[in-house]
Amino acid sequence: MIRGSSSLFDVWENFREEENMVSIKDVARQAGVAISTVSKVLNHYPNVSGETREKVNRAIQELDFVPNAMASALSSKQAGRVALLLDLNMRVQAIDEINMQYISGAINRAMELNLDVITVFFSMIKEKSPEEMIRYFQSQSIAGIIIYGLSRKERALHELIASGCFKIVVIDAPIVGENTSSLWIDQRRAQYDVARKTTEENDGKRLFYIAGKKDQYVTQERLRGIRHLKEEMGLSVYVRYGNFSELQARNLTFRYGHNWDIIVCASDIMAIGAMKALTEMDIFRPVCGFDGIMLMGYAGKQMYTVRQNFARISAEAVTELNRLLEGGEGQNMRMDYEIVRMQYLDIIC
Repeated sequence: MIRGSSSLFDVWENFREEENMVSIKDVARQAGVAISTVSKVLNHYPNVSGETREKVNRAIQELDFVPNAMASALSSKQAGRVALLLDLNMRVQAIDEINMQYISGAINRAMELNLDVITVFFSMIKEKSPEEMIRYFQSQSIAGIIIYGLSRKERALHELIASGCFKIVVIDAPIVGENTSSLWIDQRRAQYDVARKTTEENDGKRLFYIAGKKDQYVTQERLRGIRHLKEEMGLSVYVRYGNFSELQARNLTFRYGHNWDIIVCASDIMAIGAMKALTEMDIFRPVCGFDGIMLMGYAGKQMYTVRQNFARISAEAVTELNRLLEGGEGQNMRMDYEIVRMQYLDIIC
């Protein structure tokens, strides 16, 4: 089930300070370590050196620190509780179909595995330091986290992953470690496949590629697929970044679309924006997208796209996280995909 939550850990720490009681911050300062390290020692995490553990325990004795009984109780229930960390787009009014599929798939699989699930959005933690994030998730009794759409610029989240405090599955990011697994489709090959199919069927030689966001791992992989196609087929390729925005893709198509034979978009939303612009310009250019969202069926024109089963991807992420929680080591996982032409009759119920 999905539940909201409050930071009991922070409330208790504030109370300690107001009452001049020894807090975990005091212990960290005395031992010369990070707050997250003290938390690891208190919660008996294995990935702490003997020397560090001794320093923390010595500081606890010197300060006569008494761990928060409420936080300890929460910590004892950590096993089996996971967080879904999603980047919800707050700038658009349309429902984020991909995230809804992610949530649906995760909840259904979590129920099968008897795992407790909460949702957290990037916007809720974006101002927090790595240590504050660790404390936040530990206060919610979180043992594992699934991170959807991690970008290169999210340095705090990268440090959270590297801390080893949680078992983690990252979707659409190539990060693998002892406690971390990566799960995604072969982005490079998928982009190559859909672009090649569209190019061959329309005998095009000049390709306009509207890429996603520069800091996204999927963007770099999909660009590699386009470069491979360019070299293999001897194409002329022009690249601009549309930031996964329908409006930006529309504007880019108005500006450049008439100069190129084919428009390849790194998302369905951008493909819809490009197709609508071409319609208003009263010219035809083949367009293809990426993701396979239902909105493509309502675009008015049939376009090839890469269909990912986001609910199944999320369900597999929960299964993998459960394996990690049971002692498994991180691994790189690849899911399958299809090249399809989205049609209205295929998506209506």
